Amino acid sequence: MKTYMVGGAVRDHLLGLPIVDHDWVVVGATPAQMLAQGFIAVGKDFPVFLHPHTHEEYALARTERKTAPGYTGFAVHAAPSVSLEEDLGRRDLTINSIAALAQPVNGEGLFDTPFHTLIDPHNGQQDLRDKVLRHVTDAFREDPVRILRLARFAARFTDFSVAPETMTLMCEMVDAGEVDALVPERVWQELSRGMMEALPSRMFNVLRDCGALERLLPEVNALWGVPQRADYHPEVDTGIHVMMVLDMSARLRTPLPVRFACLTHDLGKATTPADILPRHIGHEERSFRLLKPFCQRLRTPTDCRELAEVVTREHGNIHRSGDFNPAALVRLLERCDALRKPQRFADALLACECDARGRLGLEESAYPQREKLLAVLAAAQGVATESVANAALLAGASGPKIGEMIHAARVEAVRTSLFDRITPKSQ
Repeated sequence: MKTYMVGGAVRDHLLGLPIVDHDWVVVGATPAQMLAQGFIAVGKDFPVFLHPHTHEEYALARTERKTAPGYTGFAVHAAPSVSLEEDLGRRDLTINSIAALAQPVNGEGLFDTPFHTLIDPHNGQQDLRDKVLRHVTDAFREDPVRILRLARFAARFTDFSVAPETMTLMCEMVDAGEVDALVPERVWQELSRGMMEALPSRMFNVLRDCGALERLLPEVNALWGVPQRADYHPEVDTGIHVMMVLDMSARLRTPLPVRFACLTHDLGKATTPADILPRHIGHEERSFRLLKPFCQRLRTPTDCRELAEVVTREHGNIHRSGDFNPAALVRLLERCDALRKPQRFADALLACECDARGRLGLEESAYPQREKLLAVLAAAQGVATESVANAALLAGASGPKIGEMIHAARVEAVRTSLFDRITPKSQ
């Protein structure tokens, strides 16, 4: 029985990156032997065990055989006779198919990996040096999730290219309908991880190049070729612009809901009537209508969906808010539910900043709307609504009238805090 560190841990070590997760494979063992050493069985589809002390996962070497379309149609074979080379041969990319022999360090079953004994039957080290994402064997075509994984790696390793033969293989898989069998949860899992990488646009560009984006996210795919407004760079269509916005969100290290809002805020531009291109009048409402079925199909988490709804509906107003009077600013806060959910509003402003700076020549520009609207929110939050409500009750007001008085108090607070401070009243 031998233990090896495999996959991403070896890859990241060779790239000089910190190792986040250890991936262990055990060759020559049976489930009974693992249990006898104190390991805890957790695998459902194939034998995986938790180490009794570190709780890291150890998988028995295995092979896989395709039995049905999609990514779940596999028969798994795990036995002591399965070699390390056979296990590495079922992996997705050559850079993930390198193994290092692990050495025991004490009597508690702990292992150390000196990395001086590497097993690399598919030349993954050479592809690391050449910065190439290449499939291991033709078995890659048996699992459509691997298309998403490769696209995600392209977003992480931003200077790696996709091997031409691998791109051809992915195109064949899309043409064969393999990606159509992917379930929403798996698609979202990979897309959300890819959006959090260093250059998320690369994930979507790879998916678009192989045809998978049109199958998985047709609303996003349709944005390429849709012109931006007339005074913008003609070479940057809406699809390219959205990718620039998404990359700006990564540059600003925003959380996932902000990045998802950046991806979806302009969906409606693909359905802009020809007679109003490229002004895109009313595209916010069209985007909002497309967003609901889009999120339902992907089963998007609530926080991502709700922020995307706010940004999709209000990003134009947020961009123009520098010209708003105090009453219009407070109405904007109320439509965004900013007083109840201030952090979500702050995230919406961040997404709008990404939208404004995700344009050629504006990447380093300031976005004063964000600072101003946060100050507007602070001023409105400073209103003692309970006192206003009590005064209204004493004056005989009730119901909607109380709400109107609170609104008026907030408008006055914004005027006093921002406008009167900037433009003093005449004496």
